[in-house]
Amino acid sequence: MIQNLGLYVHIPFCAKKCAYCDFPSYAGRMGWRDRYVDRLVSEITQTGVLHAHPVAETAYIGGGTPTLLTPNQMRRVLDALNQSFPLAQDAEFSCEANPGMVSDAMLDTLRAGGVNRLSLGAQSANAAELSLLGRQHAWRQVEDAVARARRAGFDNLNIDLMMGLPGQTLATFEDTLDAALALEPEHISCYGLIVEEGTPFAQGVLQGTLALPAEDEERAMVDLALDRLTGAGFYRYEVSNYARPGRECKHNLNCWQRAPYLGFGAAAHSLMPGLAERRANPDTLEAYVSGQPAEIATLSPADQRFESVMLGLRMVQGVLLAGFQAMHGVSLRDVYAAPMERAVAQGLAEMDERAFRLTLRGMDVMNAVLVDFLDEGQ
Repeated sequence: MIQNLGLYVHIPFCAKKCAYCDFPSYAGRMGWRDRYVDRLVSEITQTGVLHAHPVAETAYIGGGTPTLLTPNQMRRVLDALNQSFPLAQDAEFSCEANPGMVSDAMLDTLRAGGVNRLSLGAQSANAAELSLLGRQHAWRQVEDAVARARRAGFDNLNIDLMMGLPGQTLATFEDTLDAALALEPEHISCYGLIVEEGTPFAQGVLQGTLALPAEDEERAMVDLALDRLTGAGFYRYEVSNYARPGRECKHNLNCWQRAPYLGFGAAAHSLMPGLAERRANPDTLEAYVSGQPAEIATLSPADQRFESVMLGLRMVQGVLLAGFQAMHGVSLRDVYAAPMERAVAQGLAEMDERAFRLTLRGMDVMNAVLVDFLDEGQ
């Protein structure tokens, strides 16, 4: 029986592809929804039988835009999950939603199916920034979605925000923070924009039609988020995530600690029991719906150790020394003494008897720290 299991379900449909997005999502393919749900329900059901219906501690439905399914289609997915993987009594069950694209009927369907946490992709309270991103909502629709989610019984809400957008200033980001805090969510995510190759944003930056904020201004946005959110009763538990005490995203925490999870749907990944095997479903609708098998990758012991460091250092608590030893049969220092010492000497990390963690400065240059670990651990 799988212990501490998480479930992830990918719904890849979008009304419109956002300008910054390189996620496996598809606009204008709504006619595929029934076929996709048929395949998804079959995959969930067969996997549940294969693993003897283990209890799930967390579940997460992401996208795309999951709430673009009809309530009946979503009900079929939720029924398959609940029948195949009974949820623990205190399970966290999240679903993503776009403001303006979530109906009262969908909210009621989600609650009836056990979903108890809603994550709203708000991104910005500034109309010009939303337009540049290609988002199809206004901030008033974020406010409306929150009000309707509360009426439907959701007492655990996350608001996604973005920093470092073209044309964004410290003042407009502060306005967005103020607007998000006024909604009194339990969790706020503040993600820095990553310009991904092949997106309209990448083309705009390359052609000089989009100008990103200067590095020091984006750094000031990170500092402002930390100051304002901690002052409002949130605490930073991961590089981009803030929660009220006890409202951390358990699903993501488990993933960052390499707990096993099973992924369903196009492009979904799984980390299998034993934690040495990753499965990746085909990423196109056609390949997934036709039943093409997942690709399987076996992780070497070195790969597994580096994953623990790469994911663990995202969290403010850092890499737990006892957990690393228990998972890998060797101490963190035995494998990574040299890069650990260099990071501490440079003021990028600190260590005590419990954990090795990055400092605030270290989180700013996390990738450079990780490269040093990658070179050392092979």
